[in-house]
Amino acid sequence: MEKLPFIKMHGLGNDFVVLDGRAAPIALSEAQIRAIADRRTGVGFDQMIVIEPPKNGADAYMRILNADGGEVEACGNATRCVAAWLSEEAHRPALSIETVVGTLLTNVNADGTVTVDMGKARLGWDEIPLARAMDTLKVSAGVAPLLEATCVNVGNPHAVYFVDDVESIPMAEIGPRIEHDPLFPQRINVEAVQILSPTKMRMRVWERGVGITRACGTGACASLVAAVRRGLSERKADVILDGGTLTIEWTEDGRVLMTGPVAISYRGELEPAVIESAIGSGR
Repeated sequence: MEKLPFIKMHGLGNDFVVLDGRAAPIALSEAQIRAIADRRTGVGFDQMIVIEPPKNGADAYMRILNADGGEVEACGNATRCVAAWLSEEAHRPALSIETVVGTLLTNVNADGTVTVDMGKARLGWDEIPLARAMDTLKVSAGVAPLLEATCVNVGNPHAVYFVDDVESIPMAEIGPRIEHDPLFPQRINVEAVQILSPTKMRMRVWERGVGITRACGTGACASLVAAVRRGLSERKADVILDGGTLTIEWTEDGRVLMTGPVAISYRGELEPAVIESAIGSGR
């Protein structure tokens, strides 16, 4: 096995190992992904991103793999990072990036931030999905003090809980229990949100298959949509996460726009020993 080049990027501290699989396919097992995700013996990341040739005429295809090795549908912060990297390579600000749930349109702005059109928010119980039919505006599911969620799918499923004091919520304890609630057959991302004003809110997140992260782009999108549905927010607002602030807009035609910064931390090569250490180790 040869050395595998990578780029370490992050969006507000939500960090990624980005691999370029356009010239040659990259196939890693779940055990190998977990080994690379190990922050002590690997590189460490919230998600691994594999860039592949486009399938339907876009600029590239993006695969998203969680730190536990499982593949997921969407990641807003990762999309911004990939867009910034590919935009520099292509020498143009606007790109289209294919994902398993559709094509996302991106634009690198004059100030260096990146805007992603995440598509339309999905609100039906079967679109989240939930295990049975119900109104997704107020879903009775969770663990005290997170007991009533508003559910939104922004490429992946989210349960948004509104609280008076977001810092007091024990997300590490509650998050995994809600993630695996039988009501959520594909598991769920969990957000605790405190409304600060009609145009500003504070959010903390437990990401399925990852845990607590400093930022979650789709979680910020879901939180804004949920807040608007509850009558708590205007259609455009700043969402303050542990790692910084994203600006989210839910347009009148139902599309969700996310704008925020990105950064390259470093470039490197994965040594064969790191990847091969997972083979047969049971990790």
